[in-house]
Amino acid sequence: MRFSFKDGVRRLGCLVSVLDKPLVWMVFLLTGIGLLSVYSASFDTPGRFQDQIRNAALVFTLIWAIASVPPQTLMRCAAPLYTIGVALLIAVAMFGLARKGAKRWLHVGVVIQPSEIMKIAVPMMLAWYYHQRAGLIRTHDHLIALLLLMAPVGLIARQPDLGTAILVFSSGFFVSYLAGLSFRWIVPVFLAFALAVGALITFETKICQPDVQWPLLHDYQKHRVCTLLNPGADPLGKGFHTLQATIAIGSGGLHGKGWLKGTQTHLEFIPEKHTDFIFSVYAEEFGLIGGLALLALYFCLIVRGLQVAARGATLFGRLLAGSLILTLFSDVFVNIGMNSGLLPIVGAPLPLMSYGGTALVTVGIAVGLIMSVGRRKPLIQS
Repeated sequence: MRFSFKDGVRRLGCLVSVLDKPLVWMVFLLTGIGLLSVYSASFDTPGRFQDQIRNAALVFTLIWAIASVPPQTLMRCAAPLYTIGVALLIAVAMFGLARKGAKRWLHVGVVIQPSEIMKIAVPMMLAWYYHQRAGLIRTHDHLIALLLLMAPVGLIARQPDLGTAILVFSSGFFVSYLAGLSFRWIVPVFLAFALAVGALITFETKICQPDVQWPLLHDYQKHRVCTLLNPGADPLGKGFHTLQATIAIGSGGLHGKGWLKGTQTHLEFIPEKHTDFIFSVYAEEFGLIGGLALLALYFCLIVRGLQVAARGATLFGRLLAGSLILTLFSDVFVNIGMNSGLLPIVGAPLPLMSYGGTALVTVGIAVGLIMSVGRRKPLIQS
């Protein structure tokens, strides 16, 4: 059988048709910017750049593969994936790998971080749960959803990995919020949080003393919050990360120092420059204009994701896609906030920018899920 050039183009068009083109282009641009930044941050370790190229290729393959899967199939996978994820977290607690005082990894032939899986598994599970109760969601349903959410969040917080625990919690919270969680439950929590922050700022000099113990938090977590309030108190110790990251961002000025010309980056002042502090590397080399362009790209990505979520065919699809894109927003907000000295350092990578296979693949899976939801249109427009 002979195939003409037109047949090849038509078949290629069929393969590409499963993708949402605006989303793909934004992911492509952000990944490309991330590769430039990783190359600069890892100039003395070239193997990282090659690894990140392979990770990026895997991400786009995953996006296409998952976008091809119908949401009905995804819905059937929700409960098994959640169960496997919780089981892996329990396995981490029992015999996980410990690094830098934290037990977050598991060796299953390759080293994986199960907490990253829960950024996908939790919203899938809660979206499936609410979908089963579509039209009949009551208060006790939100309470059951909270229990399903707190099981993995508690296991992740014990590792300890408070940053990822907060992000996983936010992914589940977004599902409940989109499913109709009443503001009378949300507002008191936010008021309590605002009062706690106000009290922390007011009494910082007293409660940050070495002999004061904070309930539910490890000492290093207490130090991170206190360092945020006053990084100059220990500029060569606990405040070093925050001060050097903000110096790098500020030294970039309006236009930046130029690619591969960042002094804070290449003189090794920025810690974890290829992962958590990749934004400081980028801002130093591309300046305020480059930083605003990056934020604009993330903004367009999030807006497009919300548009795709809004036209999902089922409640499961709309809740899943909406929560995933809002979780992506949380990841960006937390990372840039801690790089800028506005939030405590919690070890959260910048989506599509930071070096690392697990985090990059997680974002790719999320984008693929959003595209899968967007391909199926509701039978009745609401």
